[in-house]
Amino acid sequence: MADKSKKTVKKVEKTKSVEAKNITPRLEEKYTKEIVPNLAKQFNYKSSMQIPKLEKIVLNMGLGAAVQDSKLIGEAVADLETIVGQKALIRKAKKSISNFKLREGVDIGAKVTLRRKRMYEFLDRLIAIAMPRIRDFRGISDKSFDGRGNYTLGIKEHIIFPEINIDKVNRVLGMDITFVTSAKTDKEAFELLKAFGMPFRKKEVQQG
Repeated sequence: MADKSKKTVKKVEKTKSVEAKNITPRLEEKYTKEIVPNLAKQFNYKSSMQIPKLEKIVLNMGLGAAVQDSKLIGEAVADLETIVGQKALIRKAKKSISNFKLREGVDIGAKVTLRRKRMYEFLDRLIAIAMPRIRDFRGISDKSFDGRGNYTLGIKEHIIFPEINIDKVNRVLGMDITFVTSAKTDKEAFELLKAFGMPFRKKEVQQG
């Protein structure tokens, strides 16, 4: 089992420098060769423009605790950049909320948006390496679509990503990962993400 895991890691690691080498990521190639024709057949699209695609992946860390600990923002940004290999942006409070001792303009989170090759490369690592490291993982819910073909996944511990050195982590952080698609319906988006390999939980058959 350990050997199989190592092979999976090595397979996905090969895609980490795809931009520099101008190589098509594995999941991008899968989308073109397998997913597009399968979705076209499944939904009987009249035009290739109707076939849904993954447009971007947005990672967002909300850091309310940063109001009391300003160092937390710097740590979160560094960890997020380590995970995705791209510069992250600091999110600021849009308005003051006295009950939470929050002032307008205060740093409250970190965000990064992935597109094209880095988007596919991150998705590959998320599915093949990071998710299997979640404790007691039994798949993800299919209830987190927004009605417009987008899906948001909540991650409780950012240390599931192997790029993070647990020994150097001062605080375990959570994040939301939003998959923005061009799908018109949640059903189409579900089938798109499922085709990429997103491990949605299988519905249990109820006994009569």
